Amino acid sequence: MNKLLAALMTTLIAGAAFAQAAAPAVPAVPATPAVVKAEAKAEKSVAAAVKSEAKVDAKADAKVSKAEAAAAEKKTKALTKSANTKAKADAKAAKADPEDKAKAMAKADKTDAKADLKADKAVIKADTKVDTVRIKAAGDKAAASAETTGAKAAAAADVKAAGSK
Repeated sequence: MNKLLAALMTTLIAGAAFAQAAAPAVPAVPATPAVVKAEAKAEKSVAAAVKSEAKVDAKADAKVSKAEAAAAEKKTKALTKSANTKAKADAKAAKADPEDKAKAMAKADKTDAKADLKADKAVIKADTKVDTVRIKAAGDKAAASAETTGAKAAAAADVKAAGSK
C-alpha cells in the first residue's frame, strides 16, 4: 500500500512539475508598421468593448438593486396592511357581545385568512418581478461579455492578418 501511495505521489509531483515547464515560444508576428497599427487599433477596440461591457454590467446591477428595493417596499407594505387588517378584525371580535362572540371570532379568522392570502400574493408577485429583472440582467451581462469576447477575437485576427501582409 505504501509503495502504491508513493508511486501516486511521485506521479502527481512529476505531473505538476511538467505542467509548470515553460511552453514553447510561439513565433511572434514581425513588428512591421502594419502590425503595429493593427495592434494599436485592436487594443483600442478591445478597450472600448471592455468599457461597454462594464457599463452594461453596472446598468444591469443597478436595475436589479432598484427592483429589489421596490420589492422590499411592496412586501413591507403588504405585510403591514395585513397585520393592520388582522388587528382590526381581532379587536372587533373582542368587543362583540358574549352571545355573538363565537360568530365574531369566526368572522375575524376568515378576515385574517383573507388578509394573509392577499399579503402572500403581493409578496410572491414582488419576488417574481425581482427574479424576472435578475434573469434579464444576467442575459444582458452575458450578451455584453460575448460581444467583448468577439471584439477580442476580431482584434487578434486583424493583427494576424496584418502580419501576413
